[in-house]
Amino acid sequence: MKKGMIIGLSILGGIFFIIAMFVIWGISSYNNLVTLSESVNQSWSQVENQYQRRADLIPNLVSTVKGYANFERGVLTDVTNARASVGQLKVTKDVLDDPQAFQKFQAVQGQLSGALSRLLVTVENYPDLKANENFLELQAQLEGTENRIAVERRRFNETVQGYNTDIRRFPTSMLAGVFGFRNKQYFKAIAGSETPPKVEF
Repeated sequence: MKKGMIIGLSILGGIFFIIAMFVIWGISSYNNLVTLSESVNQSWSQVENQYQRRADLIPNLVSTVKGYANFERGVLTDVTNARASVGQLKVTKDVLDDPQAFQKFQAVQGQLSGALSRLLVTVENYPDLKANENFLELQAQLEGTENRIAVERRRFNETVQGYNTDIRRFPTSMLAGVFGFRNKQYFKAIAGSETPPKVEF
């Protein structure tokens, strides 16, 4: 009887060990998913900060350019309207889980980028404006911001890749499904971005 009891306790101990290991794995995997999710949110915040910096520079840029009476008003109107569209778009971190909302965010930002590109190309026709110290400073800040946006978008995509990969791996994918961890969206190139703006003199 003692031998049977020892075997029973061994089996029971083995079952408890397996359950404990499963619980430890579950806690560890869940905590890892939370960490990865927060990394995505933090990376998203950096992207938003850079877009906000760009939006904050635009009124000063438009003001400086408006001083040149012959400057094409349509170009300034496009930039102002595109910035207004960006300002009207209410974005929360939930946009990362909604492909349509994410695409809308990216499209609106892409329209603003396009309008700014047209503005900077049009400036080439105005040598006095190109030599204006305020304009040159704003242009340098805008170019620096565009570079920061590109860097932060790349970092964001790398962070999202790590997160998306982890939630799709088995057996973590089961845990991710139970706790509502969903794929996040990537930034993609805007259609037509491979073609540089045309400069005509």
